[in-house]
Amino acid sequence: MPVHRSGTYGRSFRAVAGALLATLALVLTLPGAANAADPPADPPAELPARGSAHMGMGVIAHDGQGRMPRDERVVQTEGVDVAGYQGDVDWASLWNSGVKWAYVKATEGNYYKNPSFSSQYNGSYNVGMIRGAYHFGTPNDASGAVQANYFVDGGGGWSRDGRTLPGVLDIEWNPYGESCYGKTQAQMVDWIRDFLNTYKARTGRDAVIYTATSWWIECTGNYTGFGATNPLWIARYNTTVGELPAGWDVQTIWQYTSTGPYVGDHDRFNGALDRVVALANG
Repeated sequence: MPVHRSGTYGRSFRAVAGALLATLALVLTLPGAANAADPPADPPAELPARGSAHMGMGVIAHDGQGRMPRDERVVQTEGVDVAGYQGDVDWASLWNSGVKWAYVKATEGNYYKNPSFSSQYNGSYNVGMIRGAYHFGTPNDASGAVQANYFVDGGGGWSRDGRTLPGVLDIEWNPYGESCYGKTQAQMVDWIRDFLNTYKARTGRDAVIYTATSWWIECTGNYTGFGATNPLWIARYNTTVGELPAGWDVQTIWQYTSTGPYVGDHDRFNGALDRVVALANG
């Protein structure tokens, strides 16, 4: 009858146990295995639909929101900006509340035209407002020149009638992806310049630039070169305009809230109504 030696048995058991432990360790290193018991991760936030971007869409998420501004000693003229998502606007109530000018989103990128543009643009005009159009720029989609032409052809032109403001380039955080649209700071400056030069060639006017200081610093390197020619529309939801982008000593327009009466976005033109008329006349 064969005799089992305890030393041989012990070595065999340890070898088998070691192999099992090695296999278990390998399994645990496989992707997701270590967290198999954890609850599933939240899905990534759904991106907004293309074409739905509008002025100030990213301001609160990136810069926050403070208190409403105090009354200013300097005379300012109340205005609003609207886009397609607001549909039919109660222009009469806005006018009666003291709003005297408006900007309406006309286009975005090289692919979207506001279906409510005509009714919003003409509706503001019909109650007596001075109005203009704006373009939401998406520099990753097409050149500045292509988008400027798309804007002018889509309602962003200008006429010297005392009631039409120069067009606006809305250049801010990308709501559909990377904040600076995949551009280097130098590339972003070139893109903006291309848009502005083309717009001026088409209309004879220098476009207004709408932006936020933090975005301008991040995505253009705080470029100074447009301040001498292009009026600034600054976005900041707080008690003061705060720091302005380099190149501008003063803002022409300040978007100070997204929760104002009737339409949400309310703005202050830095001057009396006659200065709004002066901007319209060029």
